[in-house]
Amino acid sequence: MNANGTFDKLATRIEQYRDEMVDLQMKLCAIPAIAPSSGGEGEAKKAEFLVEWLKANGFVDISVVKAPDLDAPACYRPNILAYYRGKSHARTVWVMTHMDVVPPGEVSLWRGDPFKAWVEKGRVYGRGVEDNQQDMVASLFAVKALRAEGIVPAYDIGIALVADEETGSVKGIEHVIQKHKCFRKQDLIIVPDAGDEHGTMIEVAEKTLLWLKFKTLGKQAHGSTPEKGINSFKAASFFITALNDLYKIYPGRDRLFDPPISTFEPTKKEANVPNVNTIPGEDVFYMDMRILPKVKAQEVQSTIRKIAARIEKKFKVKIHMEIQQKAPAAPPTQPQAPVVLALKKAVQAVYKKDAKAMGIGGGTVAAVFRRAGFSAACWSKLDETAHQPNEYCIIDNMVGDAKVFGHIFLQE
Repeated sequence: MNANGTFDKLATRIEQYRDEMVDLQMKLCAIPAIAPSSGGEGEAKKAEFLVEWLKANGFVDISVVKAPDLDAPACYRPNILAYYRGKSHARTVWVMTHMDVVPPGEVSLWRGDPFKAWVEKGRVYGRGVEDNQQDMVASLFAVKALRAEGIVPAYDIGIALVADEETGSVKGIEHVIQKHKCFRKQDLIIVPDAGDEHGTMIEVAEKTLLWLKFKTLGKQAHGSTPEKGINSFKAASFFITALNDLYKIYPGRDRLFDPPISTFEPTKKEANVPNVNTIPGEDVFYMDMRILPKVKAQEVQSTIRKIAARIEKKFKVKIHMEIQQKAPAAPPTQPQAPVVLALKKAVQAVYKKDAKAMGIGGGTVAAVFRRAGFSAACWSKLDETAHQPNEYCIIDNMVGDAKVFGHIFLQE
């Protein structure tokens, strides 16, 4: 088989599907799949639509793995697994995308109905069209093009369309991995849950995520008699300044990540007293920390507790620390892993660019695979408009990503 000639035919076929891909985007956008915890009904209706689409377009061995959820009208959250069989079953090339989307947010900021997608200047606009329907549609049409061309790939292709990515993945890919032993160590697992506008970032590692809430307790008093109170806001302000020393205490660098350092940033601040002339007796703020894998979160927490003790002693306050979210860094996918090399080869063939394995500070669902012992790589070419008003998908990116997946499907 002439590999280049075969890919050229496949790429041409994918180009011919451009309008069909946009049409599927619009149909998917019109089926809101919002988690019950975010005020929606879950993914059941979208899953029903997708199962019918998969059946009509040559996918086989389609199964729906249901995670119980009594808060959803269907009483479950669906996860779809479907295959296009290759010459060998020794390996499966997986593309995993998620069906759920976030709520539209402030609707007045949208130029149209978030759930009635529209096309404008080479883009599809609507909630979910980039996150994660761009690469869901791309992966589906890459397989459809294989079938149309009568191409049998070297290995099986697996498509996983999962639930609950936006609210933790417990009823999504975590449930699938626990209940359905479909993934194997030799499989290639691609999760288009991160990327950049150039298509050159292959995400293989993540930092430890640590979000902390700090409540500083003093004594409320009149603003004109501060000596009668203990100013919790003042103490908390000195505490925030002292916490900036964490950058000096943990100065390590890792060139795999961008930025290559651990970050320790105060973010959210709750209101204390409603009026100007009152010394606040309670103050609350939060910190977002993204810590390099070589640094243990427990050690950072211990250091923070020591800094807090100094502030407590100096200002005669009490500081309570509460974990809001903690996600230890998953074992990284090695930069020379087969899935990374396959992506590099495909990106070069389609986009004529050299992709690079990198780590990020944000979290991706690929971490679920990595913690379970599977090498997974995140990749996509996108503008990162997820969760924003007027979210959009660049149509050229959707078509191009389909070609990247198609190229990987053809690799032996």
